[in-house]
Amino acid sequence: MKNKQLPKTFSTNRKGMGTVEIVIIIAILVSLALVFREGLTNYAENIMDFVFNDGQVIGSLR
Repeated sequence: MKNKQLPKTFSTNRKGMGTVEIVIIIAILVSLALVFREGLTNYAENIMDFVFNDGQVIGSLR
């Protein structure tokens, strides 16, 4: 019996992630950001207010 070998293109094509995979990952991240946009915006605003509001920062250090 002969050994069945895989096609050459299948066995040697190991270049890592391709363009299609990257595009799919970016699309998923963008869609998640759009779904949770309001929550992410509120969270970022709260962090900015805490960091840039001198009274809160100084008050929390005391």
